[in-house]
Amino acid sequence: MAEYSDLKILNRIESPKDLKALSPTELGALAEEIRRYLVTTVSRTGGHLASNLGVVEMTIALHRVFDFETDRLVFDVGHQSYVHKLLTGRAKDFSTLRSRGGVSGFPKTNESKYDAFNTGHSSTSISAAIGMMRADKLNGVKRSVVALIGDGALTGGMAYEALDDVGQQKLPLIVVLNDNEMSISGNVGGMSRHLAKMRSARGYRSFKKGFSRALKHIPLIGNWLSDRFEHLKNRIKYFILPNVLFEELGFTYLGPIDGHDIDALTAVFNYARSMDKPVVIHALTHKGKGYAPAEKNPEKFHGIGKFDEQTGETSASFGNSAIFADELCSIARENKKVVAITAAMASGTGLDAFKKEFPERFFDVGIAEQHAVTMAAGMAIAGTVPVFCVYSSFLQRGFDQLLHDVCLQDLKVVFGIDRAGLVGADGETHHGIYDISYLNTLPNMKVLSPSSVQELRACLDWAVNENDSPCAIRYNRGRLPEREMTGSVSSWECIKPFRSVCVAATGRLVSTAIAACEDLNVGLYNARSLRPMDEAALEKISHAHYVITVEDGVVNDGFGTQVAAYLAGIGAGTKVICAGVPNRIIEQGSVAEQDEECGLSVQALRQTILQYMGGIYD
Repeated sequence: MAEYSDLKILNRIESPKDLKALSPTELGALAEEIRRYLVTTVSRTGGHLASNLGVVEMTIALHRVFDFETDRLVFDVGHQSYVHKLLTGRAKDFSTLRSRGGVSGFPKTNESKYDAFNTGHSSTSISAAIGMMRADKLNGVKRSVVALIGDGALTGGMAYEALDDVGQQKLPLIVVLNDNEMSISGNVGGMSRHLAKMRSARGYRSFKKGFSRALKHIPLIGNWLSDRFEHLKNRIKYFILPNVLFEELGFTYLGPIDGHDIDALTAVFNYARSMDKPVVIHALTHKGKGYAPAEKNPEKFHGIGKFDEQTGETSASFGNSAIFADELCSIARENKKVVAITAAMASGTGLDAFKKEFPERFFDVGIAEQHAVTMAAGMAIAGTVPVFCVYSSFLQRGFDQLLHDVCLQDLKVVFGIDRAGLVGADGETHHGIYDISYLNTLPNMKVLSPSSVQELRACLDWAVNENDSPCAIRYNRGRLPEREMTGSVSSWECIKPFRSVCVAATGRLVSTAIAACEDLNVGLYNARSLRPMDEAALEKISHAHYVITVEDGVVNDGFGTQVAAYLAGIGAGTKVICAGVPNRIIEQGSVAEQDEECGLSVQALRQTILQYMGGIYD
């Protein structure tokens, strides 16, 4: 265990300026202290461990070379920023990581002057960095801008759009590619290290420029020789050097370089800073470095809950993701047309089980949700039944494709929307609270929100085997309760019969509503089909004085709004009260704390119901 008070070197780092006074030996010791502190803290709070263990030396070197009070460091995804936080004055508070009011697990501009851009999703760093550089140019500001990308983020198409833009305009952006998946492993070895050293050395570049100038001064044939030399150099480059793509896009490529060698990183960062052109620095790192369980299983320790620091063991859980995937495997054994799609989240969405059993029917497209949605549309039109499992907040990136490629063509694509609703410690960038609202705008889309394990399984079976339109099944992080299912998937379940005050709840909040209404004389409905809504049930509740809708999504244009619009449309005088997530930022904390803040706890919901009952018990 590593407590902050015991860390002799990290204790001395009040700001990145303090790094410059450390000797090489002390820098190595600092890296070890940081790793031990990361493991201890994340074992208690949960969080993104493996990726941060891999960027320790890289982050130290970046802060030794650049002054990010003035310069800009833009993280991609943002979960790689823990080390950055430790080096920028937040080490003493790091034990509050991901807790309510504590240090965020992602960069936050309101948390520190060193955090340049709020980031929680993938493939955005280069675009944001370009925006900063262009604004700086207009404002006459001169500083370095670094985009740290990697950990899968370079699989997102937006990153390539931005790279193309930077290269065309020759903006002097420094892109640091953290290659922790060893996806270019063929380039590792003595020759690659030699070439990297040559390509990042001033002497080599001076030689190239000087030799080219000398050739041009040869009478009559100088320019011809210089052109031939450039052509030969490029042919050699294409043959032996990795990632020529970057050079073709207009970047100077430096690497691959050992991402755990502080001296080498410092040298290449200094050199890149001195260049007035776009640069890609390709650094090879080991995800999970320094903690054996994370090195052995980096996927497990990418984003992990609390665990035993000594063994790396976590408490076993079989949550909704695993239940959904288990049911999908069961259906796929009978229905050979079923295929599964993920956007780099096989483990997170539980699809690793499907991948193992049906490898030829499993497709991981990388962090490319737009591509995944349109590919699913293509697969559907060609006769398969695609099931795309994706986090709610990640599906937002594919909205245009949902509309144009799936819904307008009324194609049978099933969306398993994981992490729907409030998600807890990951905070506002990861809440799945907008899907009800935006899915309700799409033609032909059906939306199901099961309240129990049994309903979750039944919803998937219905969507695959009976329904013929686009269908989204939303389910929360964690595990829904076991509860016997009555009625059909497309109907609302009447849990307590009609009264003058009726409650209509959906998803995980059905259990909350059951507890809140336990001894109250109110009607209670489980609205598991959000679209289309159960018109027979709506006709019944249209005679109530008050209908209280309960949802774990934003109340603006959500489930409650749809209920109110329907009742108004049929001329009902019923007043609809919408209980849900307010349309403002709900910061990190536990789901229970977030529910309380939003008025969605059992006690808060009960008080709302009593208010409209006039405080009268049955």
